[in-house]
Amino acid sequence: MLNNIIDRIRLPFRKEKELYLSLYNILGFFPRNIHYYKQALMHKSIMRREKGKPINNERLEFLGDAILDAVVGHIVYDHFEGKREGFLTNTRSKIVQRETLNKLAKELGITELILSSGHSSSHNSYLGGNAFEALIGAVYLDKGYDACMRFMENRILGHFINIDKVAYKEVNFKSKLIEWSQKNRVNVEFKLVEQKKDENGSPTFLYQAFIEGVEGGKGGGYSKKESQQLASKLTLERLRREPQYIDAIFAAKTSRTKMEEELIAVAPDTEQQENFIITAEENEEKKSKKKSKKASPSPEPSIKTDIQAKPAPTEEDDEFDLSDITATPAEESREDIIAAAEAAAFAGEE
Repeated sequence: MLNNIIDRIRLPFRKEKELYLSLYNILGFFPRNIHYYKQALMHKSIMRREKGKPINNERLEFLGDAILDAVVGHIVYDHFEGKREGFLTNTRSKIVQRETLNKLAKELGITELILSSGHSSSHNSYLGGNAFEALIGAVYLDKGYDACMRFMENRILGHFINIDKVAYKEVNFKSKLIEWSQKNRVNVEFKLVEQKKDENGSPTFLYQAFIEGVEGGKGGGYSKKESQQLASKLTLERLRREPQYIDAIFAAKTSRTKMEEELIAVAPDTEQQENFIITAEENEEKKSKKKSKKASPSPEPSIKTDIQAKPAPTEEDDEFDLSDITATPAEESREDIIAAAEAAAFAGEE
């Protein structure tokens, strides 16, 4: 019966008949303007031009991305009554994320219809997901918003995705980000940017992720966990889509590790300050001070005329002092010393 319908459309080429049949199996209806759908399935690697303008699915992908967000957001809003914005946003994100769209494109057979160079199809992991979004853009231009809504409700959420399981399945984006950072040996942290209350008085949090000090995604929510999850999700998306963001992170890592290596390379000083050792100069200075301290203001009595017993040492004098050991005065000769000793001896007998 489908072949009879296609024959009545009077398509000039067999390939177009096959495309119509394939699109009907995917969408559940026949296209009006096949041109939109052909363009949606044409990757930029084909490099086709019409009237000097490139013909590929990038523009339809842009449009389809916006329409898909609106349609899925509408469906999620109607399905989960009373749920907060964070829950609805998280559920929609799980449905429209690239991994999900890639799987849908493969299951529906969209990937097999894409026109691309062999090299691009084998190395582009987003090929199917991008074509899925472009196909939604084509449906919107050809049939309108309601047709997109019916397609997602009846063909996708009705057959391929259980919306309740998706909503309540926890996807820990923070753990994924931390795991990635550990594999690449980079530092990741979350900083509280803002904390306030909404119109109902409920506290809200805004966190931002930083990798090696490079700013990542910001996420808001009614709990720290929710806001950090969203910040992690947005950061992971940047890591997947922006090579320059990864370059900035690893440049910061290189700068940090280089600084750490320079600090570690400097060995600690093993020399000790030996201030407890008294030098010869210090010792001589100490002797000189003690000599001047003990010196009497009156001249010393000459040995010739006056030899007196040394007084008993007091507690203050009870200290070994090198100044007590002195050389014989140079002005006294040997004869003078003997004569003084004899005089002292005979004086004692008298």
